[in-house]
Amino acid sequence: MKALLLAAGEGTRLRPITNDIPKCMVPIHGKPLLSYWIDLLVGAEIEKILINTHYLSQVVVSYIDSLGLGDQIELVHEKKLLGTGGTIFANRDFFGSESFMVVHADNLSRFNVGEFLDSHRLRPQGSKITMMTFSTDSPSSCGIVICDKEGLVTEFYEKKVNPPGNLANGAVYIIDVDVVDFISALPEKKYPLDFSSTVLPHFIGEINTFHNCQFHRDIGTPESYRLAQLTYGL
Repeated sequence: MKALLLAAGEGTRLRPITNDIPKCMVPIHGKPLLSYWIDLLVGAEIEKILINTHYLSQVVVSYIDSLGLGDQIELVHEKKLLGTGGTIFANRDFFGSESFMVVHADNLSRFNVGEFLDSHRLRPQGSKITMMTFSTDSPSSCGIVICDKEGLVTEFYEKKVNPPGNLANGAVYIIDVDVVDFISALPEKKYPLDFSSTVLPHFIGEINTFHNCQFHRDIGTPESYRLAQLTYGL
């Protein structure tokens, strides 16, 4: 399986930390956030990783070059941010006709990659996406999901005040080619093309879930960054 690591964002909510460093490169215990994802995925049935860049891209390029993993990692630069859906569409040839993983690399996460892949392989018939979920301590800042007894998403609340629960979308997915076909068929594509608002609602009832019980946190604000530093590894 191939994976897309989304690493192009400017991290405006994390300023001033991100004034001089991309959000994906902020250090957690002295190690770049992006490095945690690479360590997690390389060798775990992920044969190739594509990383998109935009903001302070040379920092990311230099770091990836230093790893010496050119046979396993490719970089693609976006002069203008395309959004998750737009990046998937622009790189559809990279993924081919197989399912692939999509990761928002501005999250810090620890989970069993093999179990995540197995969840998609064994998903309920007809589902096109497997979404990682986690229990959040800040429901109003996340996309909150409601699932049926099979673990399929039946309702989705994107950053609503007082949402009904704390089961959150972790923004880590395994996606079937049917989803790429849906994006390709959109009559008008406005960039950045947001995945949560444009794509996910269309697949309600066809989204399988995998719950991350180990660790998952969005590094979106200085406070969440501080909490990640305090709690990761405990």
